[in-house]
Amino acid sequence: MKTFEEFTNEYLTKLLSCFCDEPISKMQQLSDDLLKLWEENNTVFVCGNGGSGANALHIANDLHFGIGDMLIDKKKGLKADALNSNTAILSCLANDLGYENIFSNQINVKGSEKDILISLSGSGNSPNIIKAIKAARGKGMKTYSILGFDGGLAKKISDIPIHFKIDDMQIAEDTQVIVLNICIKWIIYKINYKYKKNS
Repeated sequence: MKTFEEFTNEYLTKLLSCFCDEPISKMQQLSDDLLKLWEENNTVFVCGNGGSGANALHIANDLHFGIGDMLIDKKKGLKADALNSNTAILSCLANDLGYENIFSNQINVKGSEKDILISLSGSGNSPNIIKAIKAARGKGMKTYSILGFDGGLAKKISDIPIHFKIDDMQIAEDTQVIVLNICIKWIIYKINYKYKKNS
């Protein structure tokens, strides 16, 4: 039987091993696109199911408040909308249109061409995630997905899939928050660096 320390070190080693060159380069693309979104006052939509849905709420909060709050000159945050946040909308759409349409319907109503969709999924095969990506692409939005396991169909149809080939749901969900936390910190660093340089 492993000790708790051994078990923890094994978990953290698996988590760290996910972050190789390919995901990091795509994370930089995401951070650059989010910074452009912030500069142009457009919106990022985030969605997920279960634990990934909870991560979507966390991420939308940090994009909305965290970015602006940590800027030197306290500018606005980024316009962010977690599509799984409104229980009235979710229950209405699931009841009337089917659970597979809870995100795509919102994208069709609220999304615009210059917006971004970030889908969070372990398997990459949830029907509501797939339909959300297709709806966003249909509107000309750029689509990112943060995925585990083999990436599923979402890996094939997203513009930029950030795929961590890990057969572990907890680690897959960890990567979602880590990716966005790094992107947010990088955006804040770049904006503050530019502010200091020009002041």
